[in-house]
Amino acid sequence: MNSYFTSTLFRKTLAALSGLFLTLFLIGHLVGNLQLIMLSGSAAQEQFNEYAFFMTTNPLVKILSLLTYTSIILHTILTIFLAIQSKNARPVDYAVSSGSENSSWASRNMPLLGVLVMVFIAIHMKSFWYEMHWGQVGNDPWGNQDLYTVTVTAFREVWYTAFYVFSMIILGFHLNHGVASAFQTLGLKTQKYLSPIEKFAGAFSILVPVAFASIPIILYLQSL
Repeated sequence: MNSYFTSTLFRKTLAALSGLFLTLFLIGHLVGNLQLIMLSGSAAQEQFNEYAFFMTTNPLVKILSLLTYTSIILHTILTIFLAIQSKNARPVDYAVSSGSENSSWASRNMPLLGVLVMVFIAIHMKSFWYEMHWGQVGNDPWGNQDLYTVTVTAFREVWYTAFYVFSMIILGFHLNHGVASAFQTLGLKTQKYLSPIEKFAGAFSILVPVAFASIPIILYLQSL
């Protein structure tokens, strides 16, 4: 039993479970962020700031937040370790590489994609999460911290909007391979469910990043 908990299979299982949990977080985060564009003006400001207040004060949400942060750190450490372990297991490249014939571009570049996603998360959290907790964020007319104005102001900058959209493209590639691989690691990607899982991974990796990317684009266009 002890050998299992120190095995590569156990590490892959933890990486898969933490990754799938983070995909659920993405859905919840997207639903919250869509409030930025579903309403307009003061209604959007009031609604989004009330949502932000709830997300930073509700005890259950705080527990889920800690679980999310833990999952991000765990997933990052495990995937980097597994990538290094896999590289060391084959220190000499094959004389002839079949390239995309055996694997997708995303699968061959998952470490790079993961690093780029982490860079985005760090900058994104500094721009919003850090500002919400320790920045100089004023209050809206209803008495809540005005994260809405902070967010809208950030997306008036074309470079930040472009950076966000680019990061969502990277996230899409990461999800396309990662979601399917997670199901495979958990033993669910059998011949019977192969096609549905691949279709779900493909659709998820497109729809979620596109929905996220649409928010800053719309906010930027509204500022023109």
